[in-house]
Amino acid sequence: MSRLQANFLLLIAALIWGTTFVAQQVVLDNLGPFLYTGLRFLLGALIIVPMALREYVRLADRGVRLDGGDWLAGLGLGGLLFAGIILQQIGIGATTVTNAGFLTALYVPLVPLLAWLLHRHRPHWLTWPAVSCSLFGTWLLAGGELNELSSGDWWVIASTFFWGLHVLYVGRVAARKGTPILVALTQFVVCGSLALIWGLLTEPLSSERLLAALPAILYGGVLSVGVGFTLQVVAQRHTGAADAAVLLSSETLFAGLAGALVLGERLAPLQLAGCALIFTSILAVQLLPLWLDKRAAATSH
Repeated sequence: MSRLQANFLLLIAALIWGTTFVAQQVVLDNLGPFLYTGLRFLLGALIIVPMALREYVRLADRGVRLDGGDWLAGLGLGGLLFAGIILQQIGIGATTVTNAGFLTALYVPLVPLLAWLLHRHRPHWLTWPAVSCSLFGTWLLAGGELNELSSGDWWVIASTFFWGLHVLYVGRVAARKGTPILVALTQFVVCGSLALIWGLLTEPLSSERLLAALPAILYGGVLSVGVGFTLQVVAQRHTGAADAAVLLSSETLFAGLAGALVLGERLAPLQLAGCALIFTSILAVQLLPLWLDKRAAATSH
């Protein structure tokens, strides 16, 4: 696969993930956040079962065995994924798709701060202005008044803490024995099971509601969880980290476009400026350190 083809696949993944915010909002007319999350993640898990089985066989052929620590780590990731997606899903019901998309992306500058706090990995100095600009962008997105943030906005902001922890640890767990698909399957099953059990106990369900929500379940499960994840895994083996960072970050822009085109959402100029500032901060914290390191290495030679 060429780098251009890989980048195109990443762009498709970002498009799927961004537009899924619309499905996550409209489905709430028929299903509660827990039932929807449970159904779509278990469906997504079902999609990647064949890939996970192939990966397991390859590991067995190399004499690699998964121990209790590996499965425990997968369970922990599933718990973080469950917390992040549920807080986000609840929040989407009380805010706009555009706000949800850009506020969710706040986890990106949060990751290096969590790495510093939890593992004493000193963040690049660019992290600090990126975080400051992200917070200022959030203030602009709220119309210049934080008390103008809706309850849904705050739920989404709370979810970024768990997204940040998930991003911080998912790569480490997958790299322990080279099991990205098995890790994904485990966390999808854990997240989906927790959500579905809680949803069945607390949220209304009927055949009519389920049928009406089916398109959103299929879109969120098959495309967002199953296809989107697979495209990311395949493509990131054939392209650079900088390309992946830019293309996957465009998820926020696709969320805003989908909100405008499908739901008719509109933002004031001040809010648009906030979106632009958040997106710029995301790109800066991912790309500028790579560029500066490359430049420093070239200068030293």
